[in-house]
Amino acid sequence: MDLASQSVFHTIRYDFPNIEWFGEEGGRGLRGMALDGDTLYIAAGNRLLAYDTRFKPKGSWKNPYLANCQGISIHQRELFIACSGNDCILAFDLDEKKFHWAMHIRAQHFQFRPVAFDPAGDEGPVAVNKLHLRSVRCSEGGLYISGMKTGGLLHFNGSKIQMLAETPKGSQDAQVFRNGVVLNDSRAGVLRYSGDDDGKEDRALAVPYFEAADHEPHDPDEVRMLKRGYARGLCVLSGTVVAGGSTPAGISLYDLKENRKLLTVRFTRNQREAVNDIMLWPH
Repeated sequence: MDLASQSVFHTIRYDFPNIEWFGEEGGRGLRGMALDGDTLYIAAGNRLLAYDTRFKPKGSWKNPYLANCQGISIHQRELFIACSGNDCILAFDLDEKKFHWAMHIRAQHFQFRPVAFDPAGDEGPVAVNKLHLRSVRCSEGGLYISGMKTGGLLHFNGSKIQMLAETPKGSQDAQVFRNGVVLNDSRAGVLRYSGDDDGKEDRALAVPYFEAADHEPHDPDEVRMLKRGYARGLCVLSGTVVAGGSTPAGISLYDLKENRKLLTVRFTRNQREAVNDIMLWPH
């Protein structure tokens, strides 16, 4: 999406044969993005795909524990993938082009325990989607992980997992921002930012909602709920501005300092098309 002209360009065909469409939502498609130089990596169901900056395929990798992969993140020479299908984080070596480390997140009563395993072995976890992992981000301080059923933003420091901040039930895309946490409160249809403890910087900005006239006469209730606005996909653009996605597919820019929406670009009115991830394109 070109912000200046508000133009939308479709770059990858949804029917590319290496895109896995099967999942609990009837088709997961493309879910997460990360850029390494001139190579774009995309999570797609049970595959990791690679494209060049002209969106031509460069590679495709599978792993038995790559189940319903979602958000991805690159730090130094490693790419981390959140796998929703089995509550795992997988690490992919960008130089060797192979999965070399994995961690299963065991959860009980919001207590979390990391269990490392070899993604090339056969001693990994079974496919139980308990946490509904949606995003992972890596920095010098460790891994930051969130899911719709984690109860908050989790932090893995290399030895243990702790709850960094609690979030509303069903939240997605939670990440550290300034002195607080920014996230999509999908069930409430808002983008939230919780800043300082005194609450002066707390924000709740509504994602675009369809008007009554946008509904088809025979829309079932579940379709009407999607058309009401569903927050998903989040990208920090600066120290004050973030981009948030919504369903049906569209992207809005929010100025958190001024507590207002700057613009919205809708890609479609088809409630079956959704934004899953947003990334600033440097090329």
